[in-house]
Amino acid sequence: MNTMKTPLLITLLCLLTLNTTFSQESCSKFYPLEEGSSFEYTSYDKKGKTDGSVNYTITDVRQEGSASAATFDMKFKDKKGKDVFESSYSFSCENGLVTVDYKSLFPSQMMQQYSEMGLEMDISGTDIELPNDLSVGQQLNDANVTIAMSMSGINMNISVDQTNRKVEKKESITTPAGTFDCYLLTENSITKTMGSTIEMSSKLWLAEGVGMIKQESYKKNGNLVSRSELTSYNK
Repeated sequence: MNTMKTPLLITLLCLLTLNTTFSQESCSKFYPLEEGSSFEYTSYDKKGKTDGSVNYTITDVRQEGSASAATFDMKFKDKKGKDVFESSYSFSCENGLVTVDYKSLFPSQMMQQYSEMGLEMDISGTDIELPNDLSVGQQLNDANVTIAMSMSGINMNISVDQTNRKVEKKESITTPAGTFDCYLLTENSITKTMGSTIEMSSKLWLAEGVGMIKQESYKKNGNLVSRSELTSYNK
């Protein structure tokens, strides 16, 4: 199963960091929901070296009954700028609450490949919620996602619990895409897989009308692991 480790973990990371909001005026103040809008995020390792990038494009916005829905196309590139894989996923939003199609987050080409290898996968979890009106000191609901995999009688589960989610403060953040007034959200996460447990913390900066501006992940001891920031956008 080592061949699937990188794309699965990259996709899971994007799920956990970028699905915190859904974009529409009546549903969330964050992320403008307009077809054709695009956002590029560049990732860096703990030494500040480029580790890859991902580009999100909103390709379809629609009404599904009383809910709003949108499709996001994702294109991943490695640190050399070479295409790694592409995917798309869907959001729906109703009465200020977000629903994520977890299975759609995994590239169909990758899923077909793993299916042909005899891999069975089941993805479940609870949505990450973000109110329209954030305030400093506000505590947000916990969230989790679980991936159960089975192949040739071998089972492997990956679970990620996000806890202690709160709004720390408001501050101005500058990236190559510009300077933004942001809310800083912090949280702890516990990842369990194959008998091991990894505890981490993260910081997420969100700007109204744009969405995620910057994200940092830290080890339990406080050392920086990775950083991702908005490098360009068009809406």
